[in-house]
Amino acid sequence: MRYEFQRKSLRGRRWPRLTLRGRLALITGVLALVAAGVLVPLLLVEEPPVEKPRKPTRTLLIPEGWRADQVYAAVDKALRMPSGTTRAATATAGLDLPAVARGNPEGFLFPATYPIDDTTTPKSLLRYMVTTATERFGKDRITQGAQRNSLSLYETVTIASIVQAEADTEQDMGKVARVVHNRVALGMPLQMDSTLNYALGRSSLDTSHSDTRIDSPYNTYARTGLPPTPIDNPGEQAMHAAIDPPPGDWLYFVTVEPGDTRFTADYDEHLMNVDEFNENRRSATP
Repeated sequence: MRYEFQRKSLRGRRWPRLTLRGRLALITGVLALVAAGVLVPLLLVEEPPVEKPRKPTRTLLIPEGWRADQVYAAVDKALRMPSGTTRAATATAGLDLPAVARGNPEGFLFPATYPIDDTTTPKSLLRYMVTTATERFGKDRITQGAQRNSLSLYETVTIASIVQAEADTEQDMGKVARVVHNRVALGMPLQMDSTLNYALGRSSLDTSHSDTRIDSPYNTYARTGLPPTPIDNPGEQAMHAAIDPPPGDWLYFVTVEPGDTRFTADYDEHLMNVDEFNENRRSATP
């Protein structure tokens, strides 16, 4: 009933008619609204500004066991610097090294893959390496292990550097570290070819009697105790071997052939192993 009443009421009502001017004003307003409705979406879908491309990033790999000289040369090459630039930068780079290192970063140029770009400098890269070493070597297990062995962190890094240079495989690292600890405890010279090679600036399997007579603090045939500095830059596995070597009475070892390193506490047995090593070397030489 209410619906019928409303229809009748509306049917009988008269609506005002628009004049020509009113019709024009209405059409103009509608067109303005349509234009605004189109313009706003266009503004909203406008693409954001394109970001500037980032500078390309390269990487520099520092392998475990590299000496500082090798690291310096690699950094010079990677950063396209004249030879000797990175070595010179060590004097003013403000490296956070133990006081006993006397500014020499050997042992603390941590082996890893480092990002570099056009803003990288030798100083910044050296600081990055030393900071990484300090963080990795400063972990509780390493510092506590060094204290347990009555060694400083620097001495532990020195042992790890010898382990890194001498061990033929990762599995041998612990035994090599045990030989170093045993010899130091007995006051025996280490007699490590790796320290002689460091003194002579070379890498060689052949050590002569004249080599063992050179006057150098790195001549561990003639001097007892550890060398004055690390002889390369060891990785974490060599560090863990240095602080926690397996028990054993070994005093001698020789890698008779790749993958076959023999450890013993018997000197005569060691001499037989050395003879076998020499024979293998002779047969391998054309």
